[in-house]
Amino acid sequence: MQIEPFYDPVTATLSYVVYDARERVAVVIDPVLDYDPASARRSAESVGRIATFLEERRLDVAYVLDTHAHADHVTALAWIARRYGAKRVIGAKIGLVQATFRDLLRLGDAQPTDGRPFEILLADGERLDVGPFAIEAIETPGHTPACLTYRVEDALFVGDTLFQPDYGTARCDFPGGDAATLHASITALYASHPPETRVFTGHDYRPGGRPVAFESTLGEQRATNVQLSDATACADFVAFRRRRDATLGVPALMIPSIQLNLRAGESPTPEANGIAYLRLPLDLFGS
Repeated sequence: MQIEPFYDPVTATLSYVVYDARERVAVVIDPVLDYDPASARRSAESVGRIATFLEERRLDVAYVLDTHAHADHVTALAWIARRYGAKRVIGAKIGLVQATFRDLLRLGDAQPTDGRPFEILLADGERLDVGPFAIEAIETPGHTPACLTYRVEDALFVGDTLFQPDYGTARCDFPGGDAATLHASITALYASHPPETRVFTGHDYRPGGRPVAFESTLGEQRATNVQLSDATACADFVAFRRRRDATLGVPALMIPSIQLNLRAGESPTPEANGIAYLRLPLDLFGS
């Protein structure tokens, strides 16, 4: 099993190709579709780099996975699925997130709340076999109710649950988020895997302007994570996250991203003129 990271500097997102070169099979985790908020146009520069890598190595893509419904970038799940015939995968509780934002954004019956159009919904402990390696789903709610960590051999792909040890953890102030739940999810990861387990994060915000980093170990996280180490009590973490999250702005791409990502990257049904439209709620988010 080999891992190739891809960094999108616009959204500070890490995407990954996990693959076996001998059997030429791969999965893609958290791919990014570029979105220009000024024009509401999408493009494929970021995911195109992944496509070049896949095609140069003649890799077959069995699955494309999101760790959760992202609020800061548009997912490229649909783009990958169309190009390679891959099945789209997310956590089994995505319906809770779909229902929350269907009501908040008044998306109506056009927004399913049963996980569609994702083809595969993974519950805690369920597995996908990909050639010589398996992907195990680990529910790690807190940032959202439906967050998954994917374990592949000795590697954990944690999405937004953990960042690099010098940056901390996910925020918990989005609808359905909960800091005590996130504390429980992270401490369960700490307790249930060896300290040498590799951790691959979904973002890197490069504190202090340092070079991009995407890999740590659970031992490093447990010892040095600046927000949640082995020594961090749940009450202290909850209090910290409430203070910290109150200072954070709404992600720049949250409103378009969440509407597209709840649909596994598919556009809403076009109207009579052939154009698909998103909804823009006024004065709903932020202070």
